[in-house]
Amino acid sequence: MNLQDQPLRALKGIGEKTELLFAKAGIRSLEDLLHYYPREYDCYEEPVSAGEAVPGEKNAVRAVLTARPSVRTFGKQSITMVTLRDGGKTLQVNWFHMPFLRSTLQVGKTYIFRGSVTEKGGRRIMEHPELFRPEEYDKICGQLLPVYSLTAGLSNRTVRKAVQQLLEMKPAERDYLPEEIRASYDLCGINDALRQIHFPESRAVLQKARSRLAFGEFFLFLLGVERMKAGKNAAPNHFPMKKTWVTEQAAESLPYPLTGAQQRVWRELEKDLSGQHLMNRLIQGDVGSGKTILAFLAMIMAAQNGSQSALMAPTEVLAMQHYKALTELLEKNSLSDFHPVLLRGSCTAKEKKEIKEEIRSGRTRMIIGTHALIQESVDFERLGLVITDEQHRFGVRQRETLAEKGTQGTGGGGAEPHVLVMSATPIPRTLAMILYGDLDISILDEMPARRLPVKNAVVDTSWRENAYRFIRRETEAGHQAYVICPMVEPNEEISCENVTDYTEKLKKVFGGAVRVEMLHGQMKAQKKQEIMEAFADGSIQVLVSTTVVEVGVNVPNATVMLIENAERFGLAQLHQLRGRVGRGSAQSYCIFMQGDGKKETAERLKVLQKSNDGFYIAEQDLKLRGPGDLLGVRQSGIALFEVADIYRDAELLKEAGKAVRRTLEKDPGLELPENRALCERVEELLKKQKTEN
Repeated sequence: MNLQDQPLRALKGIGEKTELLFAKAGIRSLEDLLHYYPREYDCYEEPVSAGEAVPGEKNAVRAVLTARPSVRTFGKQSITMVTLRDGGKTLQVNWFHMPFLRSTLQVGKTYIFRGSVTEKGGRRIMEHPELFRPEEYDKICGQLLPVYSLTAGLSNRTVRKAVQQLLEMKPAERDYLPEEIRASYDLCGINDALRQIHFPESRAVLQKARSRLAFGEFFLFLLGVERMKAGKNAAPNHFPMKKTWVTEQAAESLPYPLTGAQQRVWRELEKDLSGQHLMNRLIQGDVGSGKTILAFLAMIMAAQNGSQSALMAPTEVLAMQHYKALTELLEKNSLSDFHPVLLRGSCTAKEKKEIKEEIRSGRTRMIIGTHALIQESVDFERLGLVITDEQHRFGVRQRETLAEKGTQGTGGGGAEPHVLVMSATPIPRTLAMILYGDLDISILDEMPARRLPVKNAVVDTSWRENAYRFIRRETEAGHQAYVICPMVEPNEEISCENVTDYTEKLKKVFGGAVRVEMLHGQMKAQKKQEIMEAFADGSIQVLVSTTVVEVGVNVPNATVMLIENAERFGLAQLHQLRGRVGRGSAQSYCIFMQGDGKKETAERLKVLQKSNDGFYIAEQDLKLRGPGDLLGVRQSGIALFEVADIYRDAELLKEAGKAVRRTLEKDPGLELPENRALCERVEELLKKQKTEN
């Protein structure tokens, strides 16, 4: 039974309408559903008394009802209220549009009230809680129920029922991890892991399932890296390039001098491009450290030596920004005859045809684009240099596919090109050496002197009105602001800010004087493009967004970043988000709004208040995020992985690397019987990635 070929309607109770809702969340087959892992878990804890309920958390409160509920009406709306007392403390419980509870709830009876508690004006309030009889709650106490990322119209109940049905009907699959590896690392089987990641029997079993899936993701990824590396070790340089004074001229024409780190890395690039062996190098540098100008200098060097270069960016907006910046640099240095082109998905059919012909004929020496560059219909004449920006946004196979374009050159090139990879993800060097095992690593550890450090503030929700006033002042001064929310739409089961409601709220707060718009990943590509371009050109003053802005938009005029529910993100991702401001000459600010009120969260966020150094923050993230500290499966890890997180699972990553090396030492071709399933799985993944590309 191939789950990838089975539609969701193979499950009972899922019709065309529900299938479309699942498709909005990216679930189009039973295979997609099986691997649509929960984002967190709802844990039915032991009940506490009303006096022990903690604001900022979901609480289960056991209490005896001492008075009948009261009902207040406001037009067509109604609120049903009860007050729970415990010694001298009270907890107000509210339900909306449920007046029937007045006759349902009985004085003198014990109930379990379960919901999020907030504190308003010194009063603790629980709004719209679940209601249980003690005997009902006892049956589910201690259970962990999965909470999934949802779209409008799709409920957790629907997803849970679908996953449960799938797990019951699907046949057991053969484990791709050899038994020897599972035994060495005490890993459970793949079938147990898939069942327990969705419906864990306990926290300990959940952790075991999660570790198995994370190890498997790391293992398959690193196996792919090692196989790539084996084919590239000491590969000859088919495109030897002579150093040229034109790159020095271009560097001197910049409005600022290259930092010492940029000069050091540029010398490494020149040495690679002119050496005996093929270049395979990663430039790792914090946001704003100046990676892009080094890529441009390498492209100029390639063009001067008669080779084409291609730079692939993860978003159209970022590709367009690179194209504009490169064009300006070339024009300033009278190098427009290199004729740079921009190839992206939104080009018209006529534009694509013309650009592809310019690439094939060699008329253009510099090509910038998105995933469109790796389409089969794109043929290069003499591709000598391939650059991928924000490497973690592309799969291993995507980088490889672009590099393979060089071996298909129409002008007699027909050889593998140099590869340059750039990443602003602050990964500790020890982990980078594992993740990018096929690449030499250069680190830009110095920021341009002209950049003012971002000023940071970690605050709680009581500071929100101050934040709005501050944003208004910055927009009145001609600047712009980002507001980041962790969710797209409201969710009754998860108490945090969402982009949809927040946008409407800010429109009311700021009125017509400030244009507020929203951006999130569920929008159509063209709409996202329009919004990002409007923000980039200044016609939108405040952009309310999910983390889709983490990569791909450069707006030097943006001076404020407000991140709501900052506790829901890892430190490294918060630092990436902060990197969207501080890109111009004006002083910039980042406000981390903490929503959970926990002391330990505040301490963790203060790491960001103390430092703007991404590598220091990554190391602290590694120390602070122990393997058992959070129930959530999906965190802020590298996008290559569904479960694994390079910070949280750093030790697991290292062990997976050792296991891969041992496996290949014993069986380089994966030909032994115990590795047959592993070999088939690797080939399936490579085939799938090639199809997606």
